[in-house]
Amino acid sequence: MPELRKDPITQEWVIIATERARRPSDFTHLTIAEPEKPEYSPTCPFCPGKEQLTPPEVLSFRQSRDPNATDWWVRVVPNKFPALAIEGELEKRGNGMYDLMNGVGAHEIIIETPQHNQEPATMALNQLAEVLWAYRERYLDLRKDSRFKYILVFRNHGKVAGASLEHPHSQLIATPMIPIEVVNEITGAERYYSYRDRCIWCDMVKEELRAGVRVVNRTAHYVAFTPFASKYPFETWLLPIEHHANYAAMTRENMEEFAGLMQDALGRISRCLNGPPYNFAIHTAPCDREDSDVFHWHMVIMPRLTIAAGFEMGTGIYINVTSPEDAATYLREAVANPVPPTSTTREVTA
Repeated sequence: MPELRKDPITQEWVIIATERARRPSDFTHLTIAEPEKPEYSPTCPFCPGKEQLTPPEVLSFRQSRDPNATDWWVRVVPNKFPALAIEGELEKRGNGMYDLMNGVGAHEIIIETPQHNQEPATMALNQLAEVLWAYRERYLDLRKDSRFKYILVFRNHGKVAGASLEHPHSQLIATPMIPIEVVNEITGAERYYSYRDRCIWCDMVKEELRAGVRVVNRTAHYVAFTPFASKYPFETWLLPIEHHANYAAMTRENMEEFAGLMQDALGRISRCLNGPPYNFAIHTAPCDREDSDVFHWHMVIMPRLTIAAGFEMGTGIYINVTSPEDAATYLREAVANPVPPTSTTREVTA
């Protein structure tokens, strides 16, 4: 029989459609076979040798200080077609009953590797850790701007998930307001904290580790699990086991450990679902609440296996055709992509 489950944080309901239950093999038709990518593409603006085709980099991990040299392993550049503009003032104002302000913010591209044919599930583990460190560096820099209230790092993998360029990259957008998705999480977390005096994510982690049925994998300090009220089939969350509100507070050692769990989770999703399109996003505390006892940073991985239709659009209630318990079982049984050999540690000249 189908179940209605309520998200304990946002209070949103989802339908777990057990009578429509789908196995991983039921989704393979959604994965479009693509030709094998070359390590270098002469037409790709993000490949080495095309540095002059991007806006001037705002961060790079490279051997030299020449911004047009090809000796980098991670580059961060402003988006050539940004959703929000870095220049200008907000100028909040009204238009009758409506509120508006200038579209001020930051929109950056994190070029994750010089290799055109890699992705987080397959790149060398220390390379992924470098990408995660670049996220942190850009967060620490952008939070100094008093115009910005929230900074979101996200990744679109595959055309169905919104990727317009195939070279491995993720994005960062800093906004002058807190997005409603995060507002809903904060509101729910504050409600929980007000009567239990505990972080809801901390309690959730303890419950998932106790029950075990939705846990995909864990390390000493991080855990990956499919949430109880998953909106999407095979939706997976990665969280620190101990309370940390701010992603940017991570150390190098923490980053490498988290990179290992993240790569394991993405590898399992890739193996289990035949390399599906997906999105991930890092939800961290707002810029002015970095030491919050209420918020707990987390990464949400969302495979794009179903399409939101009329019911979801009309009600905001999602129908999930694979229970999180079944999804976790399939993911635990999947052999994660083998991690390529770790390359030599490099000195960074940013």
